[in-house]
Amino acid sequence: MLDISVIILTFNEELHIRRCIDNARKFAKEIFVVDSYSTDKTVEIATAMGAKVYRNIWVNHFRQFNWALANLPITTEWVWRMDADEYLSDSLVKELNECLPHAAAGVNGFTAPCRRIFMGRYIRHGIVPLILLRLFRYGFASCENRLMDEHIQVSGGVVEDLKGPFYDDNLNGLAWWTAKHNGYSTREAADLLMTEYGMLDNKINSGAHTNFVRKGKLLYVKLPLFFRAFAFFVYRYFFRLGFLDGKEGFLWHFLQGWWYRTLADAKVYEIKKRFNFDAEKIKAYIRSEYGI
Repeated sequence: MLDISVIILTFNEELHIRRCIDNARKFAKEIFVVDSYSTDKTVEIATAMGAKVYRNIWVNHFRQFNWALANLPITTEWVWRMDADEYLSDSLVKELNECLPHAAAGVNGFTAPCRRIFMGRYIRHGIVPLILLRLFRYGFASCENRLMDEHIQVSGGVVEDLKGPFYDDNLNGLAWWTAKHNGYSTREAADLLMTEYGMLDNKINSGAHTNFVRKGKLLYVKLPLFFRAFAFFVYRYFFRLGFLDGKEGFLWHFLQGWWYRTLADAKVYEIKKRFNFDAEKIKAYIRSEYGI
């Protein structure tokens, strides 16, 4: 096994946790589960599989992951952040075994491409590349304080890229997915407003791709409400050939690329209208509501 600890944050993940831990066993020396008081069999399954389980009350992702870094008895040199519905490809596991033992002293983080599986189908087309920093040297990284798309950032050193992918493959149904993204859209609306009003530091040491995506968001927020969500769908579905992935591809790009972002824009509009489009009042509301 590699000198890696895996940290998995969970809440009611009995559908995924066995697959996740089985996958982590392929490369990790230690597996930690930080559970937010699940009411299903998540903890029972994880404990039976030999994972070290801890419980902490959920506030947000930023606080939960940084609590894990500060409180877990991590003894390995490296840490992999893993969602319960994710797993690494065999090619990525092989790559880790080949490159990690020879990582230079100044390398404190590694990114890897995330691939999407939706309704059981690998979405090959239309996806805007998602390359995330998931592996880092313990003691040199933390999770950024952000409402949406919180990234791991390293405090110094170099971030290198791994080529093998890991997969985001959630097995829950569409009712669960839409309810979750309704909640996400509230946070996304606040994140869009904070980006628009310059309330966020969009430059972090999390790999070149993350900063590239953040620059794209700065352009996105300058586009007209509602039109931008429609244009993003058209870009993904037609120009990036999302239609080649059949019905599942249409549903993914329509729901995640248009519906979800339109809902976020509707909530942006609702907040702006509530405060008569007064930027200072909107910023004060966001600071008060979200503790930013």
